[in-house]
Amino acid sequence: MKYGFVKVASAIPAVKVADCKFNAQQIDTQIAIADGKGVQIIVFPELCITGYSCADLFGQTLLLEEAEIALMQIMNNTRQMDIISIVGMPLSINSTLMNCAVALQKGKILGVVPKTYLPNHKESAEQRWFTSAISHTETTIRLCGQNVPFGNNLIFDTPETCFGIELGDDLWAPIPPSSSLALKGAEIIFNLSADVETIGKHTYLRSLIAQQSARCLSGYVLSSCGFGESTTDVVFGGNGLIAENGTLLASAERFSLKEQLIISEIDVECIRNERRTNTTFTANMAAYKDEAAIHVNTELVNLRDLILTRTIDARPFVPKGETLNQRCEEIFEIQVMGLAKRLIHTNCKTVVVGISGGLDSTLALLVCVKTFDKLGLPRKGIVGITMPGFGTTDRTYNNALHLMSSLGITIHEISIKDACIQHFKDIDHDMTKHDVTYENSQARERTQILMDFANKVNALVIGTGDLSELALGWATYNGDHMSMYGVNGSIPKTLVKYLVNWVAQNGVDYESRNTLLDIVDTPISPELIPADEQGNIKQKTEDLVGPYELHDFFIYYFLRFGFRPSKIYFLACTAFRGEYNEETIKKWLTTFCRRFFQQQFKRSCLPDGPKVGSVGLSPRGDWRMPSDACATLWLKECEEL
Repeated sequence: MKYGFVKVASAIPAVKVADCKFNAQQIDTQIAIADGKGVQIIVFPELCITGYSCADLFGQTLLLEEAEIALMQIMNNTRQMDIISIVGMPLSINSTLMNCAVALQKGKILGVVPKTYLPNHKESAEQRWFTSAISHTETTIRLCGQNVPFGNNLIFDTPETCFGIELGDDLWAPIPPSSSLALKGAEIIFNLSADVETIGKHTYLRSLIAQQSARCLSGYVLSSCGFGESTTDVVFGGNGLIAENGTLLASAERFSLKEQLIISEIDVECIRNERRTNTTFTANMAAYKDEAAIHVNTELVNLRDLILTRTIDARPFVPKGETLNQRCEEIFEIQVMGLAKRLIHTNCKTVVVGISGGLDSTLALLVCVKTFDKLGLPRKGIVGITMPGFGTTDRTYNNALHLMSSLGITIHEISIKDACIQHFKDIDHDMTKHDVTYENSQARERTQILMDFANKVNALVIGTGDLSELALGWATYNGDHMSMYGVNGSIPKTLVKYLVNWVAQNGVDYESRNTLLDIVDTPISPELIPADEQGNIKQKTEDLVGPYELHDFFIYYFLRFGFRPSKIYFLACTAFRGEYNEETIKKWLTTFCRRFFQQQFKRSCLPDGPKVGSVGLSPRGDWRMPSDACATLWLKECEEL
């Protein structure tokens, strides 16, 4: 399996009602196209061999016999293909008619799954013709001269994944068969459907599929009848939807007059990792331990080179689309509510924040301002302290002062130069040696000022460090690493930058906006090394540890899904194609793995702070790791990339 991905397809073929030969030809064509594109499993609409809207024609012997002949035609024409195909047809079983899905591969029927929940209301009257799977106890039937597994509890085992099948309204039941199948091991669910179009139903269907894939921690692939079905009373819009764990990956064009083939890749490795870590899912499995599934083995297939059709987001932490404003507001509210609770609990009406003119301290200050406004406290209770040092540039210094002034907080300026010079004398350190001692002494001096000033005015020191810095250990231990409450601790750098920009565009007055936008454009730097001859920032963080957008990408897939370096590398090369070459990605991925393991000791004693997104590094709930764990396995894999 290539990095855990299984290529799947939802097919919506051209159809003629009751013309089995024509329908089989259309199915053959789409299977061949999908196989040529490397699709491993393809699903077709409900009753696609006959057409879903045959109505009382389902009682005609001729139609049923022609449907079986058409199935044999499909089997024969796909005999040389590796692809697994799932088609729909009516089957006569023990003098009853059943709406079934037939899975086939290499000229062999793998199994037959009957529909469980037959709709019998308004425009749907399936109980007029079909019998539910609940009424049958058979576990095998004879079809096309083969004895094949039969039942709604079949799980198909391939070398890459396990999948299950449900049909149409099975999904709409309070407890769908897919829920049971997922708990028994199915990682992808395929649904052969025939949803009719009514106002608002499509949106609900998309939501339902996304939610079911999330609830089952699975992939979900639906194919629904399209153009060509009877429009005597209803219209079939042709829905093809592919979802993975709550996210829709691909969808068909509705109301298309042409056949469609919707292809994407389900990340089965991601699904397995999610199930392993989700204790609710594993606990729920016990409720179905007495209902054994029937496992069906499939043929081994020849894997081809993986070409992803799904989009890999290069900036997974950054909000996008229609929910952008809502997401940004929500992030701020989580930060604000966390700080508000801490202030009320401690009966504290004053906070101290170190303001550098950089992104992190700016975001922390904005959170403090919004919190004080929400609590009805005067902004003068926010004490902003700027502490210029040897590397402070005019740009960041002026931005810090302008921002504090425009927001109406209390401003203090305390230079750290003299204190650091005295400290260097005390420990006999050469000031011209700009090493780690030179840098960290400045960071710790600033933290001492903040802590002591907070004691003086009975305040809390608000931490400014972000998730990306914590992951890389890019913080001075017991320096900027420490605070009394850290509001940015679970926000990655790319999101910090985006949030500050969003506030500049939406939430402040004109004077503050200009300052915020300049802060966003300022190179990220701790400013611990003197500026160059022109007074510009000389020490740029991303030159030293790598681009934060790459590291945030690594953080997301390493922490959120537990992916190994080779897969993260593959995804990064896909997501950042045209932005970073492979050698650059490998270099900084190696740096990330090395630093992440080396710097755990800093994360083991983090101050309190609110969790905002799906990824966090708090040792009290999100990430527990030995500080002396070895990075050997991860670094070795990086070397072999």
